[in-house]
Amino acid sequence: MIAELMKEAEQRMQVTLDVLEEDLTAIRTGRASPALIEKLPVEYYGSTLPLIQLATISVPESRQLLIRPFDPSSLKAIEKAILASDLGLTPNNDGKSIRLNLPALTEERRRELVKVVNARLEECRVAVRNIRREVIKSLRDLEKEKEISEDEEKQAEDELQELTDAMMEKIEQIGERKEKEILEI
Repeated sequence: MIAELMKEAEQRMQVTLDVLEEDLTAIRTGRASPALIEKLPVEYYGSTLPLIQLATISVPESRQLLIRPFDPSSLKAIEKAILASDLGLTPNNDGKSIRLNLPALTEERRRELVKVVNARLEECRVAVRNIRREVIKSLRDLEKEKEISEDEEKQAEDELQELTDAMMEKIEQIGERKEKEILEI
């Protein structure tokens, strides 16, 4: 019973970390990355699709993205979605593809992006702590119902705290790596 709770807690915490990493890929760094625009919602024939389903995205140069739509008629919709997004990029449409030139980040913009990263890290920390709190509550309920002993509950709580500390350390490492990426010139 305790092993199942611990395994579930670890899986949920790992999913939280995975979501954080995926979320941080969309935050712009000094280099061009297809992840920056892959999930950009594009209105296409009455439905909203992520850009990755409508086009191939490549990086021909370190500060440029090249978008080649599968259907040339979707060029206007993709261009409109890019302009409507908060990316602050101007698409260059040549009739067959769209080029996005990423300007160099200013120091001020880099600092703003670091703040955004730190906010996402804190959201992840809160999510991990919430998972820990839920599992502790479940352990205490099991102990009240006499399904586990007080010692087993205490031991499981200590084990859960170790797991939580390990996840917090991973969150810090992810944050430091992303911050370094953003501040790199």
